[in-house]
Amino acid sequence: MILEKINKPNDIKKLDPIEYNQLADEIRQFLIEKISVSGGHLASNLGVVELTMALHLVFNLPQDKLIWDVGHQSYTHKILTGRKNQFDQLRKFGGMSGFPKRNESDYDAFDTGHSSTSISAGLGYVAAREISREPYNVISVIGDGALTGGMAYEALNNASRVKSNFIIVLNDNKMSISENVGGISNVLSEIRSSDSYYDLKEGVMNTLYKLPKGDALVSKIRKTKSNIKQLIIPNQFFEGMGISYLGPVNGHDIDKLIKIFRVAKRIDHAVLIHVVTQKGHGYKPAERNPSKFHGVSPFDIKTGNVIKSSNRSSYSDVFSEKICELAKKDKRITAVTAAMPDGTGLKKFSKWFPERFYDVGIAEEHAVTFSAGMAAGGMKPVFAVYSSFLQRAYDQILHDVCIQQLHVVFAVDRAGLVGSDGETHQGIFDLSFLSSIPNMTVFAPKNAWELKAGLEFALEEFEGPFAIRYPRGAAFEGFEEFQEPVVYGKSEPLYMEHGIALVAVGNMVEVADHVRNNLKEKGYEVSLVNARFVKPFDESMIFKLCSDHQLIVTMEENVQTGGFGERVCQLVEELELDVNTLNISLPDDYIEHGSVDILKAETGIDAETVTERIVSVYENVKVQKHSEE
Repeated sequence: MILEKINKPNDIKKLDPIEYNQLADEIRQFLIEKISVSGGHLASNLGVVELTMALHLVFNLPQDKLIWDVGHQSYTHKILTGRKNQFDQLRKFGGMSGFPKRNESDYDAFDTGHSSTSISAGLGYVAAREISREPYNVISVIGDGALTGGMAYEALNNASRVKSNFIIVLNDNKMSISENVGGISNVLSEIRSSDSYYDLKEGVMNTLYKLPKGDALVSKIRKTKSNIKQLIIPNQFFEGMGISYLGPVNGHDIDKLIKIFRVAKRIDHAVLIHVVTQKGHGYKPAERNPSKFHGVSPFDIKTGNVIKSSNRSSYSDVFSEKICELAKKDKRITAVTAAMPDGTGLKKFSKWFPERFYDVGIAEEHAVTFSAGMAAGGMKPVFAVYSSFLQRAYDQILHDVCIQQLHVVFAVDRAGLVGSDGETHQGIFDLSFLSSIPNMTVFAPKNAWELKAGLEFALEEFEGPFAIRYPRGAAFEGFEEFQEPVVYGKSEPLYMEHGIALVAVGNMVEVADHVRNNLKEKGYEVSLVNARFVKPFDESMIFKLCSDHQLIVTMEENVQTGGFGERVCQLVEELELDVNTLNISLPDDYIEHGSVDILKAETGIDAETVTERIVSVYENVKVQKHSEE
């Protein structure tokens, strides 16, 4: 086993080159075995095994800075930097992250998790290197999918001005998460098909060097090579920006990768190396269905079938069914995704209504303003997006949608704690940043039925910006007996008693129900209210609860600052209402990876911890009231 020789950083440099291909095979088998148990990003990692090995062989890490775009393809990098034995705890609480983390290893040069950032970060390192005069290389790896994000072009525009070596590795696998879309994909396809040009170039140059004064001839040809290249390869996009282009090179040929990286190190300005890889390479199920194995749950290695933990529909599935049902009746409903039709549940819509479906690539900012334009044109666009990724489009939501009060519906998936992907993917800020925007309405359903009812309300009964936020995973099917029609800005009382009032947001209604049962067993009178609307929230309900309760407890899966609970507490304080409040929310912090249940317990929003906090506060309230009397 060659992999047994890889235990410390740079152990790969001690290998005989004849061992490289076997190591690549063993790394793939290792990844398949580990991820089949833990879950994780498989297809993207299988595609970059040789690429990662070549980078580690040519460059001197951690002195040289290797920056991964998104970072979910860094598993081989982690193996080669001494973290092989940590894979049993991959993405588990307290274990190794599925993304590069500077606090995890000196070999992780930059924390990543969102797309299209690596060139910008690399340019920052280059600037720091030039100022400090330190001798190190900077390598930014970016996927072709990430080139659909506008930030990458802002960085490329600046990269053309770099006066020292900066290496950009374009990992071209024709995929982001789902299949790539748009013009840049077409450009890369044309470049990929131009191997004949490079074969011709190599043959001609070798022949000319053998002739008398061949060097002078080659020099003259090089002065005009750009014009010749434009005739044979129409879309020399990168060289047109002043960035040298090398490739395309087979991303699964280690020898060729090593040679081209050594050439790139000698170039005294920005250079882009076009590496063509296959997502899922070496594992047939992932090769056939790379989208399925992008981020995969535990699976059976022989069949590739995911081992399901629940047969319940996910919230994404519920959303998918409802938007298709509504779109059948209303031809003005359109759907927009930022390169995630599968993850957001829009795959079915794309097949049923292809003329009304738009995948704009990894471009959330564009997706929002594009949706705003459709709304201005009389359509009813629904932008389905993960909470964490919607953060990237805050300015567009504020300026392009809400100022004009345009009827754009935001289906905010993966809201709240998402678990194993960690800090960059937790959807714990959306209630705060969406609620801060004038003219925005924010709705959080308690269960599957209410998601359907809320979406129907947003599209058929409401005009204006409307965000529906719902969590990852199986849809809660409880409280089916409570189906009060959705009324703008109004909450839904579920149980009305006295003493303690629980006002819960979205999926926290399920937790609140457990808390209520715990408190009832202890002899307390407890009301439970489903908030439904976070903005505007139901002030009249708060006034009502203040009249016959001593403690109001707000519950949400969002950070405290700017959240629902903070607004309720502020209202009670400003109006000097005679009631105590307790805000159950997440800390104002970034929350690491781990299972959602563990994270809830660690952050104190699980039913048992909340029950204990309420009992402690309520008993103090009663003592205080008694002493005042």
